[in-house]
Amino acid sequence: MNKSPRKFYEPLAIGAPAPFRELPVRVERMIHFVPPHLEKVRAKMADMIPTADVILGNLEDAIPADAKEAARKGFIEMGLANDFGSTGLWTRVNCLNSPWLLDDVTEIVAAIGNKLDVIMLPKVEGVWDIHYLDQLLAQLEAKHGVKKPIMIHAILETAEGVKNVEEIALASPRMHGMSLGPADLAASRAMKTTRVGGGHPEYKVLADPGADPASARAVYQQDLWHYTIAKMVDACASAGIKAFYGPFGDIADLAACEVQFRNAFLMGCAGAWSLHPNQIALAKKVFSPDPKEVAFAKKILEAMPDGSGVAMIDGKMQDDATWKQAKVIVDLARQVAAKDPAYAALYGF
Repeated sequence: MNKSPRKFYEPLAIGAPAPFRELPVRVERMIHFVPPHLEKVRAKMADMIPTADVILGNLEDAIPADAKEAARKGFIEMGLANDFGSTGLWTRVNCLNSPWLLDDVTEIVAAIGNKLDVIMLPKVEGVWDIHYLDQLLAQLEAKHGVKKPIMIHAILETAEGVKNVEEIALASPRMHGMSLGPADLAASRAMKTTRVGGGHPEYKVLADPGADPASARAVYQQDLWHYTIAKMVDACASAGIKAFYGPFGDIADLAACEVQFRNAFLMGCAGAWSLHPNQIALAKKVFSPDPKEVAFAKKILEAMPDGSGVAMIDGKMQDDATWKQAKVIVDLARQVAAKDPAYAALYGF
């Protein structure tokens, strides 16, 4: 049963901070994953923080079972030792049916709750998963005097989660957004691929045969993730939260990674995961609006200050619908410019 509008924004524990009414305005072009159990990674953190929009301490997949507690302690140490400034501090905790989740949340909120921005929750299947973490976080925030609400970011990586995506997006005012988790989702759906994101050479269509039946027919590879990304983007946009593409596993194939990131950006995603420092620069490039697009969008807004009427700009007709498109691009460019001086110069802000 849904809560009444008044109840929806009430804290779930006495003394917990009031939930956000609107998402904090932050540029989050990439969520950069780090393994916090490795001391050599923690030692580089001060240099890495200024390069990324979000630093995420990973406690779940890719962390061996015998290193789970070390990863948790390492993340807390990392949080205490560094000033993150405008860079977001996130963690991906272990899944709800694991033996580590409860200690992940309780120990981290107790130690660095006032520094932590977002908890990424894996394998979310329905509102019940969000409601559990929502209540637990409120209790811990109240207990430890946390001053701002810790947000929840859901990973969409099971068939049931995709089925329930609209309800998940609206489950709590803590919802920050969602990410597509292609590897676990592929397994959940029994998809026949071992790739982590990206296309597959066997997922394709053929052009119609030509006059000569023996001539080669053009082959076009299709996007395995188009439907799911579109469904996730719609759910997030309707709830006022952010959609993200998740990991691209082939770290060496930057060209294919860029294409996957760009597809997600064009469809409405705010950012993507980066698994290696070379993907940070790629995400900045892709998820920052193109300077030429920004310049053209600025022309539209200048020609139609109140968004009404019709204008001809560079031979193209613009109306209230294209004004809205232009505003999306310029608003994002202003946010990127405020975070990144190099892009401020490119955009002329």
